[in-house]
Parts: sequence; structure tokens; C-alpha cells
Amino acid sequence: MHSLKSIAALAVGAAVLLAAALQAPAHAANPPGSSSKSASRVQVKQLHQLFSDYYLANIRFNPLGATFSGDNRFDDQLGLGIAPKQRAMQYVKYRAFAKRLRAINSGQLSRADRTSYEILDFELGVALSFEPFPDHLLPLDHMNSVVTTLANFADGQGSQPLSTPKEYRAYLNRLNQLTPWIDQAIANMRMGMKSGVVLPRALIVSALPQYQKLPSGTPEASAFYAPILNFPTAFSATNRSALAAAYRAEIHERLNPALARLAQFLEKDYLPAGRSTAGWGALPDGASWYLANVVGSTTTSLQPDQIHVIGQKEVTRIQQQFAEIGPKMGYAGAPAGLPAWVAAQDKFRPFKTEQEINDIYRQLNTTLQTKLPSLFTTRPKAALEIRPEPELTRATASDHYTPPSLDGSRPGIFWSVVNDATQYSSTKMTTLFLHEALPGHHFQIALQMERKLPEFRKFGGNNAYGEGWALYAETLGKEMGLYEQPDQYFGHLNAELLRAARLVADTGLHSQGWTRGQAIQYLRDTLGDTEAVAKSAIERYMAWPGQALAYKVGSLKIMELRQLAATRLGAKFSLPAFHDIVLNDGAMPLALLEAKVNRWIAENK
Repeated sequence: MHSLKSIAALAVGAAVLLAAALQAPAHAANPPGSSSKSASRVQVKQLHQLFSDYYLANIRFNPLGATFSGDNRFDDQLGLGIAPKQRAMQYVKYRAFAKRLRAINSGQLSRADRTSYEILDFELGVALSFEPFPDHLLPLDHMNSVVTTLANFADGQGSQPLSTPKEYRAYLNRLNQLTPWIDQAIANMRMGMKSGVVLPRALIVSALPQYQKLPSGTPEASAFYAPILNFPTAFSATNRSALAAAYRAEIHERLNPALARLAQFLEKDYLPAGRSTAGWGALPDGASWYLANVVGSTTTSLQPDQIHVIGQKEVTRIQQQFAEIGPKMGYAGAPAGLPAWVAAQDKFRPFKTEQEINDIYRQLNTTLQTKLPSLFTTRPKAALEIRPEPELTRATASDHYTPPSLDGSRPGIFWSVVNDATQYSSTKMTTLFLHEALPGHHFQIALQMERKLPEFRKFGGNNAYGEGWALYAETLGKEMGLYEQPDQYFGHLNAELLRAARLVADTGLHSQGWTRGQAIQYLRDTLGDTEAVAKSAIERYMAWPGQALAYKVGSLKIMELRQLAATRLGAKFSLPAFHDIVLNDGAMPLALLEAKVNRWIAENK
């Protein structure tokens, strides 16, 4: 869980060094004897203390990250990691952690501790590789910011609980810290305007409506006043009165003026300074900055040009499968034209209300309870719920998942994003639910939280593993009989095609000089998307460079490992056992996952 966006030349080195570390111990073991055993115990204690110190440093730097990950101990803190001095201090801590880690003899560790050692070694390399790049000068965009995150928390349905007076005071304390965050964000963006580190103008245009909605005429009309409008019935009159007064005062005296300053700055100053280019490569030292993101997202040393070619090959492979499924859907044209034809058919948009859509997701949740036992011997204890995306971010959000709380008081949540029910495609629903909910993110993240792992692993992870698993989980719909209807199997193939096209579009934007319009047209031609859908996707990749690469890179590795295990183990191969070995230690870089599966194959052969 990093609040500093991860990677550059150092990160490439980290990926290469990780692969090398899997071939030989990082340090030679001491000669056998009592002194060696004593040293080992001391080093294990030092290692576990390092794990704890590293996690605490991260969540104090980025308390919102802890909240999102299901750790609610720091829900009263906001953090000001975008402040240059705090950012610099965090890198000092990372270097100190790396020095402490390298002083520990990994050759004396148990397999479990050595896995954690290697994961931390990689994470620190990734974190430190971002030090040269001023990500703090881009503190918000249309996809995400501290401001909109807190606004979405206000209804108590998200990651921050709001059911007790203590929790109400915790959220209020975060509101107290939001005004300094806003002022620091404006100061950072002004610095970025001077140094050429600014958002593309198109992203500012997309973001502006969100921030213009947030200032309110009265405190009671503010999105941040929602907790007061939703008091639990158990609250006493004294608590209600005191909390309402405190919220009104904070919103009226400080927060509303700060929100107005932010909206005005974005419109009057930042928008005119926005850049006309689309990709990270146009920023100062942008090629290295993008490469940092690529390595952090994929946990590999793959170069952007290599990933671009992989994406093109995957697009071609998937389009060839459209030749089989198209006629079953009543389509007689060229395979590559199937997505556009499906998008034009009213029969695949049968809904009138959001309720109808979410009812189908709830039915899928019920159906999967009977299907999953044949593929998994281990399942999370945490429940899953389906909820609609909050109104504030619905226009720019994608369907997504948030993890359960550690204490079990909040379930995992699949957030369904429906802007216009009449335009919602029924073909995507099965594969989407498998990805975001069961057995995708919910299985992987909830199981990880339930494991006895160091906190930095219990609440952490990387995109290549997490999104790679979720995309792999979509393929299991075929084995569970969920794609027997041609339109649902098309939806699965089309979703996979999207992830392949992302490899092409993301690298095209950020390393090959594609324009925003060129990238939008590529998605329209490849996926049959409307202008609005393609625009939303491309602007996501513009704001979040490299993240879209994780899905395909990770899923291709998991599929490769499954095929390898099935081939080498033959009749001894068990798919539930393979799923257990992939999931049972939580997220890790792909090189470590490959080494782990290879050990499992050797032990069972």
C-alpha cells in the first residue's frame, strides 16, 4: 500500500534483482551452531519489528489508504503526504528501512519470513524509485482526490464507518484537516504550473464539475454534512446537538470557503495552464516516470514497447474467437466488427431501472454460492454486498470493489455504477461480477485480510497480482457454466479484449506519443465503444499511467502457471489446489508467485 506512486530506473533494477534473488540466498548462512541459532532468533525479531515499523510509517503517511484497505484504526487522520517536507521525510524513512532490511541475513529465515523479506525488498525498491518524480504536484484529477473521497465517505456506506459518536468525531477530525490539504494541493499545483508538471486540459475539464458541486450555500446543504442527516437512532440528544453544531461550524467557517477556493483555482488558473498533450511522456523526464509506473504496476521488467506488442497480439487472438461466437448471436459480419454490432442492438440493453440491474447482480451472487465449491476449497468468511455508486462520483467512476473491515463490521462491497439504466449492457454483467466480486477481488482481498500475515501484506498488494487474479477469475465462468448463453460469453471475451486493448492504448498514450483523440478512436474501432465510453476509459489511463497494464500481464502469468502445473502434474493436478496455492499467501510480485508455484509443482510431482 503506497501513497507515493511507484517506480523508474531503480524499479527496473528491483524487478531484475528480485528474479535473481529467487535463484540464490541473499546472504550466505552462518555455520551451524548455537550462536547461529541465537543470531537467527535476533534477526527474525528485527525483521518482524521492521515489518511493523514500515506499515505504521505508510499508514501515518497515507491514513486514507489504511481506511480503504479495511484498517480503521486511523480513521481520524487525513495525512498531508503531498506537502514537500513530509514527502521528503517519507523517503528518508524508506532508505532507512532498506538499510535495516539489508542488514538481516535472509538465508537464516523461514520460508514464510523470507517471502515477506523479498516482498518488502521489492516494495522499498519501487517506493524509492519514485523519489525523482514530483507526483505531489498532481494531487487530484477527475478519478480521485482526498476531497471527493471524503465526500463519498459522508454517507457512512463506504470504507469509513459512521455508526457511533466516536466514529462521527473521527470523520469530523478528518474534515478539520481537509482545509489545510486543499490549500497545500493548490500550492502544489501552482508549483506544477511553473515547472510544466500539470494535468492534460481534458482531465481538468472532466474534473471541474465535481469540484464545482462541492461548495454549498449553507452547511446543511453540503455533502460533508450528510452524517448529521443520517444520525443512528441510538444517538442521544446531547450527542446529536453537539455533533451537529461542530459539523456546521467546520463547514461554514473553513471548509466551504476552501472548497470555493479550489473550484475557482481549477477553473480560472489551472484549466488555462492545462497541457494539450495526453501522455506522461510529455512531462519532464516523463519517459522514465512512465517506466516507473510500468514496473510498479506489472512487477516485471517488461518495457513499454514489449507490452504494446503483447497487447496487439492478444487483441488479434481474442478477435479470432469472435468468429465463433458471432453467428450464435445472429451476427454475420467480420469478427472485429462484433462489438460494434452488439453495442447497436437494443435487445442487449433491456433495463429500465437501476434496481433491475442490481437485482441481477444479487442473483449472480446467490448462484455463485452453489458453483464455487467445485473450484475452491478455501473461501473468505467475510460477506459480500452489492451497492450503487454514490451520486457525486457516479459520472466518472467504474464498477469497483472495496474490502471488508478487519473486525467484520463491514462486508466487502461491489459498487455498481449505473448512470443510465436504459443504456446498460446486459452482456457484461456476469464477467464483471466475477472480476469485482466472486471469485475475483472479494476472494483475493478478503482471504488475504483473514490470513496471519504481516500488516504490510495483509492490507497491501500490487496491481499485477490483484488485477491479474481478478481477470483470471473471469475465465472461470466458463467452467462454472455461466457463459452458456452466447451473449454472456461474448461479454467475457469483450471484457478480455478491453484489457488487451488497454496494453496498446496505455503504452500508446504514454510512450508512443498518441493523442487523446487517437487513443479514443482506437478503443472505438477495437471495442465498438461509444464516444462517451471510449473517452471515459482513455481519460482514466491518462490520469493513472501504467495501472491498466496490470490486468493482462498478471492474468497471462497466472494462466501460464496453471497450464504449466497441469502439464507437469498430469493426473495429480487439482484446480482447487492450484487456486489455493495462488491465493493462500496473499499478493506478491509475479516472479515470487512463479517461484512459489514451481516449488508446489516439484513437491507434488
